[in-house]
Amino acid sequence: MLKDGYGRVINYLRLSVTDRCNLRCLYCSPPPLESGSERILPRSEILSYEELERIVALFAGAGVRKVRLTGGEPLVRRGLPRFAERIARIAGIQTLALTTNGTLLGRYATELRRAGVSRINVSLDTLDPGQFRRLSDTDALPDVIEGIEAALGQGFERVKINAVIFRGFNEDQIVPLAELARDKPLEVRFIEYMPLESRGGSLGETVPAAAILRKLEKSLGPLERLGQAGVSKNYRPAGFAGGIGLIAPITGSFCRRCNRLRLTADGHLKPCLLSNREFDLKALVRSGAADEALLQEIEKVVAARPEGHRLSSEAAGKGGGDIDGMRRIGG
Repeated sequence: MLKDGYGRVINYLRLSVTDRCNLRCLYCSPPPLESGSERILPRSEILSYEELERIVALFAGAGVRKVRLTGGEPLVRRGLPRFAERIARIAGIQTLALTTNGTLLGRYATELRRAGVSRINVSLDTLDPGQFRRLSDTDALPDVIEGIEAALGQGFERVKINAVIFRGFNEDQIVPLAELARDKPLEVRFIEYMPLESRGGSLGETVPAAAILRKLEKSLGPLERLGQAGVSKNYRPAGFAGGIGLIAPITGSFCRRCNRLRLTADGHLKPCLLSNREFDLKALVRSGAADEALLQEIEKVVAARPEGHRLSSEAAGKGGGDIDGMRRIGG
């Protein structure tokens, strides 16, 4: 069992398989280089599927039971469903999930389900085509909707929509997004915007979860409280087939319950999403280190986990650990 200095058991690994993405979402992509070119890691710096599989097997032996495949956009990496099948077969892994922007999900939903992926999260912040275009620099909203429908048709254990709400941008989408769960078994989760250093964000752009809840109750009526699952406080409006979740990293920090570590696309293990500290597992793997040495490094990372983040303070965004953007980290 992996346990940090604050008694939190680590049983969840978020695995970024690529820093590449087919969208250019404002809050996720790294800023362009001075030349205007995109900041992309060389392929040689990205861990191979074999290297990733070895690391996951070590984590599973140390008590990790859930793995989430992230990116970038994980489905742009060739062979991702076959890799997912290999991860699902690792002894000890009980839940294999995937977070996607949904644009390629219609193409791969069947393969992912057969591979052993049981849960799908789709990032979708707006149903307005114009807003979607301004946010992502694409007109791919119809592809995302098609991907969600495909996932529902495959009978995944859970299909969730993750929506980040920005003050003055997509607050008008709170109710339309929630309505997706009226007739479909979706969980629509609203996430407070985290002001990260690389994007120059500020707390003024964060819409508190309490304000989102009030807006939902005003339009949908009283919400049945379903309790908390992980980091999400869950609700169900009367007559809805699905549910609604609120994730409040700013106004309701859940650090004391955090059970996860993140491995970046280039093989750096982060003790916290918002920490600048990283531990280079790739260097150990490629130097021929034994499993024992890798496990010792993993234990060092667990011991380095901070008690919590500082995003709710005026120090928000300073030392946010996202120099190359969330695409590399797999936030």
